Amino acid sequence: MTALFTNPLPIPVLGFCAYSGTGKTTLLKQLIPLLNQRGIRLAVIKHAHHNFDVDIPGKDSFEMRKAGARQVLVASHVRWALMTEDLVDDDPQLQHLLSQIDADKVDIVLVEGFKKLALPKIELHRAAHHKPLIHIHDDNIVAIACCDDTTVDDSLTRLDLNNVAQIADFVQHYQQAWQPTAVKLPIDFTETLQTAASDAQSGLTVSQGIAEVLAQITPLERIESLNLIDIDNRVLAHDIISSVNVPQQTNSAMDGYAFALNDLATSATLKVVGEVLAGHHYPDILRPGEAVRIMTGATVPQGADTIQARELVSEHDSIITILESEQVVKGQHVRLAGEDIAKGDVALAAGSRLSAAELGLLASLGFNQLPLFQRPVVAVFSTGDEVSQPGQALKPNCIYDSNRYTIISMAKKLGCQVIDLGIIEDNEQILTATLRSAAEQADVVISSGGVSVGNADYIKTALANVGNTQFWRINMRPGRPLAVGNIDRSLFFGLPGNPVAVMVAFLQFVQPAIRKLAGESHWQPQFIPAIAQHPLRSKTGRTEFLRGIYTIGSDGKIHVSTTGAQGSGMLSSMVSANCLIVIDDDTATIPAGESVFIQPFADLL
Repeated sequence: MTALFTNPLPIPVLGFCAYSGTGKTTLLKQLIPLLNQRGIRLAVIKHAHHNFDVDIPGKDSFEMRKAGARQVLVASHVRWALMTEDLVDDDPQLQHLLSQIDADKVDIVLVEGFKKLALPKIELHRAAHHKPLIHIHDDNIVAIACCDDTTVDDSLTRLDLNNVAQIADFVQHYQQAWQPTAVKLPIDFTETLQTAASDAQSGLTVSQGIAEVLAQITPLERIESLNLIDIDNRVLAHDIISSVNVPQQTNSAMDGYAFALNDLATSATLKVVGEVLAGHHYPDILRPGEAVRIMTGATVPQGADTIQARELVSEHDSIITILESEQVVKGQHVRLAGEDIAKGDVALAAGSRLSAAELGLLASLGFNQLPLFQRPVVAVFSTGDEVSQPGQALKPNCIYDSNRYTIISMAKKLGCQVIDLGIIEDNEQILTATLRSAAEQADVVISSGGVSVGNADYIKTALANVGNTQFWRINMRPGRPLAVGNIDRSLFFGLPGNPVAVMVAFLQFVQPAIRKLAGESHWQPQFIPAIAQHPLRSKTGRTEFLRGIYTIGSDGKIHVSTTGAQGSGMLSSMVSANCLIVIDDDTATIPAGESVFIQPFADLL
């Protein structure tokens, strides 16, 4: 019986399963470079059944990395690596291992082993080994790679175990056709809402609330075209297809000398016949025994396939001696045309948010104008007779309005156009008119304050006059009073009045809503495991968000501690923090030294 598996990544995961001795590692070592040549970036997770070490010639992890996998993660019941000592009593958890993969750098994760998990897998089978077929008892087998003597059900895709190109075709098609499904995170966005109605008075869980918000959002369809120079944190509306190879020509990765490696078989000395600068080329074909000086970025001349760094070459009277020639590897320091992005490839997919790196990439491909989703329009106001405008004299018994400025700042970081409606007094008629006017101008209306149970908290009643309320209590701390509803086509968020609660509620609820509205339909928040520096306490039945400071310890692991006092009005705790420590609603205590999930601020604060 297979165990349940949920893919936590926005990229496909495909397993290879077989009995020992069938040749899983041998196949992957052949498959990886072939897929690399097709422009598919790979990560590999290997399940080892014994003690292991990595990056030693002859070891599986070394051979897979050498074959071209950009990331290799090996796991056994003793350790998992990138080297992290992690002694467990049973098999390592694949979801935890997958969370270590940098999904932005790879297109698919290939998994060797974990055959008991219900993840999509290719079965490998050799009839000569007289082992039973796995797919008979595992519905998650999507294909079988086998020899001619193996009898297979006609309904299952059959591949030739000895035809690596055919298997590569299947993996490539699987990667291109794969569509992400909802994933399970420390805060489960996909948790069922069937108990929500009966639990309305006590409040929804965080995951129920987020799921309910996201379920009612349809991404904006308004599209505009802007010049690169005018784009700031916008979302791409269409796939961008590269019209050129990157790099355009095979070129040098450093200053040095270019030559054919075969020439070193007879002599370590070569004759220098020219020099190639960046932006230029050598017009002739290098003959045996010849080399050229070459600068970083310069086109490698025909006849050359290897570059040695300048500091490892001795030159005298146009004759060079290659130092340490026995260590020279064919193709070293050579960047192949199209190895980064090949002509015709999707350089950047629709739904990508364009920051500095993405803009630089698209500029390098020659794009000047890009199709973008228009900015979501967000209207923001604060409520309360006790709230004073910064810059004005502070009235007796009042506080300065900070919430509006934190909300506006976070909305702008998400690329929104912001309408600042200022401070609205505690008056039902005025609040009703404000909500109606805001909804006519904006896709999202956000208020702060006025959503608790006080006699002067009018937001809920004003919202009832012009729209409807989806829910108004969330089992979380800080931020329990949270009103979410609709005003015509606009989404409404009534955030709490306490400053920290406002920021936490924005991070958990408003951020995913705006990102989906803006076109980032597959965005998920980042949760990272860290080690608690001291005991952490919460109350079961609610999700606790503590302000935390995470650092990299001398052991190379992430450690986290709280900022101290956790009052929901203490903005200084947010200034000192660089993450939220997330304690789920079924956990009361996390002992020092145990693992806890953190949510870094880097995206928004």
